[in-house]
Amino acid sequence: MKHIWKATAFMMAAFTITSCNDNKFTVEGQITNAKDSLLYFENVGIEGINVLDSVKLSENGDFSFKEDATSAPEFYRLRIADQIINVSIDSTETVQIKGEYPGMASNYTVSGSENCEKIKELTLKQMALQSQAIALQQNTTLGIAAANDSIQSLINAYKEDVKLNYIYKEPMKAYSYFALFQAIGNYLIFNPRTSKDDIKAFAAVATSWDTYYPHAERGQNLHNIAIEGMKNQRLVDAQNADIQVDASKVQESGVLDIALIDNKGQERHLTDLKGQVVLLDFHVFALEDSPTRIIMLRELYNKYHAQGLEIYQVSLDGDEHFWKQQTAALPWISVRDGEGINSQRLMLYNIQAVPDFFLIDRGNNLVKRAAQIKDLEAEIKKLL
Repeated sequence: MKHIWKATAFMMAAFTITSCNDNKFTVEGQITNAKDSLLYFENVGIEGINVLDSVKLSENGDFSFKEDATSAPEFYRLRIADQIINVSIDSTETVQIKGEYPGMASNYTVSGSENCEKIKELTLKQMALQSQAIALQQNTTLGIAAANDSIQSLINAYKEDVKLNYIYKEPMKAYSYFALFQAIGNYLIFNPRTSKDDIKAFAAVATSWDTYYPHAERGQNLHNIAIEGMKNQRLVDAQNADIQVDASKVQESGVLDIALIDNKGQERHLTDLKGQVVLLDFHVFALEDSPTRIIMLRELYNKYHAQGLEIYQVSLDGDEHFWKQQTAALPWISVRDGEGINSQRLMLYNIQAVPDFFLIDRGNNLVKRAAQIKDLEAEIKKLL
């Protein structure tokens, strides 16, 4: 699988979402105090920024742009010179924007899209962060080291706020995708190349996009970024431990790997099941309804295992002995995550409550999660 690191276009831009009824969306409004200025409407794509339309503004500043809607959220921006308003569209909606030039990048209102409103919030937060960082750099009473430490503390606090209140809260939203690519100058605030915690943020959004917008290029891009970040971290960890690792042997796939010890004492990798249809199941055997659910899974397994179905079941039970007793007679792969409800794997897969499950196709690609499935057996048959 190719490495895709297409974040450049996002470093200087942002995004939003909208609605109509003819498979088109509309972005309209007024930019005042900008008579005779050219207002550009641009697509912020993975490969770069493309101008879609433009208008020379009259004295009242009215504008209206209409474009074809896409099947997954897409990102756009309004621009006059270096002043930018970021927009994201996920349907055929209509977004209204009113701003004043100059300074429209922060001095504008938006309606018709919750995502656009959240993106504005994030943009203003990022601007405030950048202003604070610049003030610290220019403070002559601070040494370079003290200024850098203070800036890093600001960035860390910003990241915790954005992760808690935006990214992990609704990782399937366009504004969460947008948040991942915010920057201060050329410095990515979230950088999975250098931070394990940032990998988790990218992975959480990637997993949600895999399930809510299957086969979307942006989701795959996020997924590849997270995988590349994990690969780099493994190499760094190995070097720190004076272990030689062949980079070509660090496995990549369309799912985020889980490697845990099964009830027979063997390490089992989720990614080793490529070629089979996999039900990835997060389960707690101590729950009251566990026996009923296990019976349902056993019926599916018995019916479709010979055709290529496998179950990779992750137990979050705290009592290892109890778990081994409960899984001794189960025919599928049973592993246990000793971190329980504090496991980073729950964060990587955006598990909010247990039980929860995912379907993975033969190519190791996440297809759907439990919330999107009405008939589990029918979905399994489609993949087989």
